[in-house]
Amino acid sequence: MNDARMSHKMILIKRKTRLEELVARFNTVQQAQFYVERLGADFSDYLAEDICYQRAVAYTADELNAFGRVQIIDREHVPQFIFGEQDTVIVIGQDGLVANTLKYARERPLIGVNPDPQRWDGVLLPFTVKDIKHIVPEVLRNRRQIKEVTLAKVQLNDGQALYGVNDLFVGRKTHVSARYQLQLDSQIEQQSSSGIIISTGLGATGWFKSVLAGAAGIVSSTTKQRVTLAPNQSEQEKVSFTWQSPYLYFTVREPFPSKTTAAELVFGQINESKPLRVISQMPENGVIFSDGVESDFLEFNAGVEATIGIAESKGQLVV
Repeated sequence: MNDARMSHKMILIKRKTRLEELVARFNTVQQAQFYVERLGADFSDYLAEDICYQRAVAYTADELNAFGRVQIIDREHVPQFIFGEQDTVIVIGQDGLVANTLKYARERPLIGVNPDPQRWDGVLLPFTVKDIKHIVPEVLRNRRQIKEVTLAKVQLNDGQALYGVNDLFVGRKTHVSARYQLQLDSQIEQQSSSGIIISTGLGATGWFKSVLAGAAGIVSSTTKQRVTLAPNQSEQEKVSFTWQSPYLYFTVREPFPSKTTAAELVFGQINESKPLRVISQMPENGVIFSDGVESDFLEFNAGVEATIGIAESKGQLVV
């Protein structure tokens, strides 16, 4: 083992398969099989997926051993893991695992590996396990193209912060309406809603897209005219909302107008000079989480102020 190899650290991020999650719930494979088949599902698919994934993880780890020390981290431990400045991060996907890891591995090259191309499309997983031996040396020599990704950041007035790769959610844990004050530039509103979604360009095809599709469907149904909604549709501005776009968009879900709440400030662009500010008016269960991971959240209860804008650092995806 030479010094050059020892100087490199390969962080391999993996997740639990559906089978592993079932076994954690039902204690044994047999009990998990009984549960699945009792519901009429095909348990063999769970087994096949698990076998393929475990083989892919083992193969990838073995390949990475040729380039440095390998440390395997489960998805659930990523938020607490401290990445070294020189670490190379390899995520063996799906896409959601790449997004969840990217916000913690900021400014470190991240390689997305598709463990099962026949099963997963993998927009953020351009490589297979067979590509590892070719891609990693190029990354270590800085000879591989890196695509920067704009991240969202929420900063609380108590010093806490959270990053988002796809999106941030501001609201309540339950289905009870969220109450807050919203401010963008000089416009300020008291609102009651199902929460606020803040999307990055990377997340434009996810939650953000579904919100716009729902709004377009409502307008189309009520006006009897087909409507398609997308940001930047004016003739003067034809810029698309991409991974590297230096701005975010926010949407307010189901805003409720009343004597004390308004519903005018429900959609808009956030950029470096125009952050979004939200002051919580929720006595309990107010939360802010990112990328759909509800277990990794900031408490957002009465009096706490959140400033949401562009993160100071970029995500680094190897392409």
